[in-house]
This record gives sequence, C-alpha cells and structure tokens, in this order.
Amino acid sequence: MTWDHPRGADPLVAASRAWEAETGEAITWDRRSLQDFETFPVGELARHYDLIVIDHPHVGHVAAAGCLAPLDGLVAESVLEGIAAGSVGGSYESYRWAGHQWALPIDAASQVQAWVPGRIPAPVTRFEDLQPLLAAGRVMVPLRAPHGLMTLFSLCGLAGFGLDVEAQDLFPVQAAAAYDRLRDLAAAIDPAAWSMDPIAVFEAMADPASPIAVAPFIYGYVSYARDGFRSRTIHFADVPVFNTQPVGTALGGTGLAVSALGDDPSGAARFAAWVAGGALQRDLVAAEGGQPAHAEAWGDDGVNRATHDFYRATRRTLDQAWLRPRHDGYMAFQDAASHRLEEALRRGETATDALAALNTLYRQSR
Repeated sequence: MTWDHPRGADPLVAASRAWEAETGEAITWDRRSLQDFETFPVGELARHYDLIVIDHPHVGHVAAAGCLAPLDGLVAESVLEGIAAGSVGGSYESYRWAGHQWALPIDAASQVQAWVPGRIPAPVTRFEDLQPLLAAGRVMVPLRAPHGLMTLFSLCGLAGFGLDVEAQDLFPVQAAAAYDRLRDLAAAIDPAAWSMDPIAVFEAMADPASPIAVAPFIYGYVSYARDGFRSRTIHFADVPVFNTQPVGTALGGTGLAVSALGDDPSGAARFAAWVAGGALQRDLVAAEGGQPAHAEAWGDDGVNRATHDFYRATRRTLDQAWLRPRHDGYMAFQDAASHRLEEALRRGETATDALAALNTLYRQSR
C-alpha cells in the first residue's frame, strides 16, 4: 500500500516490475489518498498488505501494536549500515524507535520553499522579504490539517529554538512569536488556503493564470520541478530565514515498512532494502518521478539536471530539519492539535491561549 500521487506510486510500480524481472516475484500496489496516508491506522493496513509506505510519526504506535516487523531482524546489518550512511537528513533515524528499525527511507522531504520563475526573479531568502508579496496576494501556504501545525513547527525552528519532544509542554514561551507569525500569514493569504494541502497549492501555482509566486513553507514535491509535468514548472529552494540558517523545518518523507502479519516478511524486507539502496534510489526511483531519500541521488548531476536542481537547492533545509515526536499517542495529538490550531488562527486567539491549548493536548497524548 502506498499513497496516491505519481511521486508515491510510480517509482514503486516501476521497481516492482524490475524486481519481478530479476526474481520472478510479483508485487502489486494499492493506493490511498494523502489525507488517509497521514491519518489511517497502520495496524489496519498491516492486516491486508505485506509492504506499507508509512510516515515516521507512526513508529511509536506501530512498535507498541506489534503490527510491523522490525527490519533489523530481517535485513543484514551491513545493508542497514549502508542505507543509514546514505540517509539525507534524519530520514533513516526517523524510523528507528525502541531499539528497532521499523521502516527504510525511500522518500525524503521537509518543508521547503516553492517559487515560480517569471513571477518573481528569485526565491525569497529572508522572511521579512515576504511582506510586499503578501500585500500583493502572491503568497500561498497550505493550511489544511495538519499543514498549519507543520508550519508552526517550522517557524519555531527558524526562530532559533528547538521543540523538546520529551518535555511536558511541546511549545515553550518563545513559541509565541512563531504563532504570531503564522497568524499574520494566515490572515494575509487567500482563505482558500484552509482547504488546501501541498498538492492543491502546487496545482494552483502551476496554473499559467495563477498569481501565486511563492509558497515559503510547503513540503517539497519534485514532480512539479520536472518540465512538462504541469503547464508551469515550479522551482524549489531553502526556506526563507530569520537569521542565517534554514534550521528546524518539519521533516516529512516516507519509509517502506513490512507487515508482521504477512506470509513472507523476509521476502518483503529484501524488496524494501533493495528499493532503499543508493543505486536504485539514484537510477530508478529518481528517474520514475520519485523523491529519493538517499544521498547518491541527491548529489547526482543528472538527477538534479532533470529537476532544476530541486535536490541541491533544498539540501540545507532537509539536512537541518526537525524530527517530530513519534511516541504512541502522537498521531492523535497531531490530528487534534491541527484542528485546534486552525480554530485559534481563524478566531485570532492570542498566542498564550492557543499554545496553552496545544500544550494541554500534548500532555494528554503522552
């Protein structure tokens, strides 16, 4: 089971064809929506699928539920070490929990900046430079749950302080400034943002008649950086900064996990390790429209040439991305907090009240 977008499905379908040609073993893929990918219980999927593409914040739950197979028991240590050594940012680490590796990274992402050449001359480098573009209606940020919360996370990191996932309260008092910036952004952009996820924003940006010039905080989608994918090609860059470094945006991406309930976990794990390896990530996953998680692809000249330097242009942001909480209970928090944050932003609540409500939800999730 994977997610329903060319970036999420096409490379796995192509890899499965190549795997069958090499081994004689057939693998077929079903797809679920992006919204389902972010919220649907992995345990339910594990009852029906041998291989499951997951998001790293699920690992605390799946470790507790026992529905996925620990890959460190199925894949040779030397193979895992090679995948870990090539991991971009915290992608490999993000699937390690309670002493085990629950998935292997096949797609790396964080919130980055998307911009359209011809509408602005270059990406925005500093946060304050967004102001004239906001005033002119040229900026969009996806606010559909959970993306408003992801942007709040990113704004906290960019403000120069990390969010301590082990603390009783996730948001310290310093987070008030980040909340105020998000509230100002939400008030200044088209209200359509409340119903838009990143794909919807990219589709709007790619419309030749669109006024949107920049999405400063949005999960990168390499598909839109490829000429011919849509009417307008979108370029990508590091996020606008407050100080000097694009530090602390919310890590995303996907990993390939193996059901503990399937008929052949060892066989499924062999395929997962093969797909996560550097050579296949560079030569097949990237060529088939995927967004690799391995540095062999991110640094490759041909891979970057085909995507207007998508990878090199966003690598600093990805390498310094923040790893979200992963405890059993986080996913329920993410859902509840996303909707509570939307309510606060729409009503113009103060940072004190909004962050207190979010922290209460976080304590309840622990």
